[in-house]
Amino acid sequence: MNDIERDKKYNDYVQAKIPKTKNFPTLIYSYLVGGIICLLGQGIHDAILAIWPQVTQEQANVWMLIVLIFIASFLTGLGLYDKIGIFAGGGSIVPITGFSNSITSPAMEYKKEGIIFGICVKMFSVAGPVIVNGVVISFIIGLIYLFI
Repeated sequence: MNDIERDKKYNDYVQAKIPKTKNFPTLIYSYLVGGIICLLGQGIHDAILAIWPQVTQEQANVWMLIVLIFIASFLTGLGLYDKIGIFAGGGSIVPITGFSNSITSPAMEYKKEGIIFGICVKMFSVAGPVIVNGVVISFIIGLIYLFI
């Protein structure tokens, strides 16, 4: 048996063992959970403005994001956000709460390796490429905007 046949058999085996996703219910759950997260964010924003009327819209936006990031990190620490992610798929990943989860999870996983070589190094293993690509693409778009 050559390498190509072996690889094909292995790939066929893996495809047979991968759990199949039911697309339609998953889309509904994703939409609902993403909407609930956004609704929660809007509720936090409105509550901040109601409790502290001197706060501007921009300040309320910042505080709302801080609260959502904290809630997502806290739920990740309790192991609940992963269950939400399994249930909702992309609905829990797309909002800022998903980004918070992608930073908190590796930090918790590698805390045994110490603060520097564990938490600080591994914390951005998932989110790091997203940050780098966002900064680079923003820079390129900024250059294009500058010269056009």
